[in-house]
Amino acid sequence: MTGRKSGGQILGAILVLGLLAGCGGRGDTTALDLEGRSPEQIYNEGTALIEDNPERAIRYFGEIERLYPYTQYAKRGLIQQAYAYHQAKEYEDARATAQRFLDFYPADPDAAYAQYLLALSYYDQIDEVGRDQGLTFQALQALRTVMERYPDSEYARTASLQFDIAFDHLASKEMEIGRYYLKRQNYTAAINRFRAVVEQYQTTSHTPEALHRLVESYLALGLTAEAQTAGAILGYNYRSSPFYDDSFRLLTGRGLDPKVTGDNWLASIYRQTIRGEWL
Repeated sequence: MTGRKSGGQILGAILVLGLLAGCGGRGDTTALDLEGRSPEQIYNEGTALIEDNPERAIRYFGEIERLYPYTQYAKRGLIQQAYAYHQAKEYEDARATAQRFLDFYPADPDAAYAQYLLALSYYDQIDEVGRDQGLTFQALQALRTVMERYPDSEYARTASLQFDIAFDHLASKEMEIGRYYLKRQNYTAAINRFRAVVEQYQTTSHTPEALHRLVESYLALGLTAEAQTAGAILGYNYRSSPFYDDSFRLLTGRGLDPKVTGDNWLASIYRQTIRGEWL
């Protein structure tokens, strides 16, 4: 009889289809049979796969390490595997593999590249301001390691540029939170955020706005000395900024000038700028 199937047959068919669907959703899981190939052949084939199929490339480089663990291709395959993990956006595995290369081959010419890959795998996760800032701090630390440990490498300059961008990212987060508090008239909390930008991230592009927001916040609290001094710093360092124009109008609208007044933390900052010790 062919018209009906038993419950067991139907269940078996469902399970097979489920397994096939699961395999299809996890990328290429075709078994690798590379034992007859040389390490060079496996390495070259894995390298050719990195851009279009990094998941499969990862497996090729893993096979080199399994089949030919003490060859130069095993070492080269390890660094390529870290890159393939990065291309696949498997950042934790990329960092772990890059660190393994550094642990095994700290004096190798590719150590600088391994350290840069490790840093890049943090850096590429901080593209959104709202993300966990812990990743940004880790990216900064790893990028600094590239610059300090391998200053003459081809990766040091790129790491320096990315360090500045990541540093700017931290300031951007402080500004975002400060503006949130300012909008809700929580002036003390806002001041703390803007002060952090002025004191800790003064080389970033956010400093002029932070100073202007300090003028706004201090004026709202009636702390005119601090507001005037923030305006003076803004004028001294960023006179061409539209934020200075806004602060100048705010202050003069209340009969105040942007000038150093009192003995507060901003006055100390101002004295440092005149001596050239700030920025």
